[in-house]
Amino acid sequence: MRNPAIAPYAARPEKSRGRLHREAPPRGRSEYQRDRDRIIHSTAFRRLEYKTQVFVNHEGDHFRTRLTHSLEVAQIARSVARSLRLDEDLTEAIALAHDLGHTPFGHTGQDALHACMRRHGGFEHNLQSLRVVDLLEQRYAAFDGLNLTFETREGILKHCSRQNARALGELGERFLKRRQPSLEAQIANLSDEIAYNNHDIDDGLRSGLLSLEHISGIRIFARHQALVLRQYPRLTGRRLINETVRRMIDTLVTDLIRTSAARIRKHAPTSIEEVRLASPLIAFSSRVRDECQELKRFLHQNLYRHYRVTRMSAKARRIVADLFDAFMTDTRLLPPEFQVRAEKNVARVIADYIAGMTDRYAILEHRRLFAIDET
Repeated sequence: MRNPAIAPYAARPEKSRGRLHREAPPRGRSEYQRDRDRIIHSTAFRRLEYKTQVFVNHEGDHFRTRLTHSLEVAQIARSVARSLRLDEDLTEAIALAHDLGHTPFGHTGQDALHACMRRHGGFEHNLQSLRVVDLLEQRYAAFDGLNLTFETREGILKHCSRQNARALGELGERFLKRRQPSLEAQIANLSDEIAYNNHDIDDGLRSGLLSLEHISGIRIFARHQALVLRQYPRLTGRRLINETVRRMIDTLVTDLIRTSAARIRKHAPTSIEEVRLASPLIAFSSRVRDECQELKRFLHQNLYRHYRVTRMSAKARRIVADLFDAFMTDTRLLPPEFQVRAEKNVARVIADYIAGMTDRYAILEHRRLFAIDET
């Protein structure tokens, strides 16, 4: 199913490097469409509905979850891919799968699980996402995992240490040779940044942890808020916030497309292999990049380190550490299917179990193990 509309340097499903396990070609859809569909139907994808971005799942119905975040990333990424004549389906598949291995309680949960696993090879959510699609999903009779194409798996693995890369064979080569992934993967990566920076502003303001007055000192927000108020002088409240954030996203997406298109024209790749040998071609302009960095620093200091977030983070770290220690002390506390697998690599299997939990399930499992009145 060759698509003549996409650029010669785009990833082409008919030229994919293939899957870990050979399968008959899909009918009525491309290889990358098959990947996307498998991701959407996976158990790990459904669990994202109850996994944290910044706010723990029970703190409010309107805050982003890993699922809504992934959908926002996919929407942004498809728009950019379409404008640059790249494969939209591969871009969407990577965007939808990029957080499949995330722990409960967001980055706090990941950091806590990494601390528990420090003597057992560590824990990193990109590698865990790959582990989910390669091994942990159990949907098919012929193989473990989802058996995704090389290009989708490559895009999921955004970061990787040299030590881990050596163990990944062909998939880890680019980290050892300092090469780039496909443009579709590069788009998904920066679309992730656009989505989480802007929805963290929205959620921070909605929660009351951030104030409009405070964030109005940040250049990119102030610039767009001023444009909104110039056009709608009486606008206040949620409409003012929504209109400002909407325009910020539009500016970031437009800048990403323009800057990337210019870099592509300058380097003039003629194939995906030439893309891999070039410097990153998907990028923001220096001005927008500086503004994004200022915004990230603001959010880190004023939202992610807010005392209310810090309190919940402390609870989350304790829950993850307690669960890990309890299971390491007595594997009989694990569900039966994990007890069987734990005979080979107990720490990694415990990490798989904890990483697969939703926020509310981790809280409930902690209560079952440590509350005297629970069974």
